[in-house]
Amino acid sequence: MSISLDHIIVPSRDRKAAAQLLAEILDVPWSEATSAGPFCPVYVNAELTFDVGEIGGFSVQHYCFRVGAAEFDAILGRLRDKGIGYRSTPLGAVDMQVKTQDGGRIVYWSEPDGHVWEMLTASYARQPQMLTMT
Repeated sequence: MSISLDHIIVPSRDRKAAAQLLAEILDVPWSEATSAGPFCPVYVNAELTFDVGEIGGFSVQHYCFRVGAAEFDAILGRLRDKGIGYRSTPLGAVDMQVKTQDGGRIVYWSEPDGHVWEMLTASYARQPQMLTMT
């Protein structure tokens, strides 16, 4: 069996609000309850769940989604519709700009708990020449 990421815990001050907002931005399902503990799961896809939990005193995290061009446009539209500021750099001021890099597009936003959310259409971290294992 190959290794794949099944779920990750996303700390939040308000698990329900954070899970609902993320699910709405990504246009994916979520739930207020789970049998796996005090989390609101966001079902990112058939293989990955973000379990949003109320955890005090957490540090800001970074989460990145690789999406297709159509999904990028749709998610960016939902960010705009919700009035959520975005930027072309991981940190810094909201500039409402999309960065182009490695033949793709990248955008970042920080909602609702200060986490840095990233969406890109071409991975700069997984370029073909970097995937060769020796």
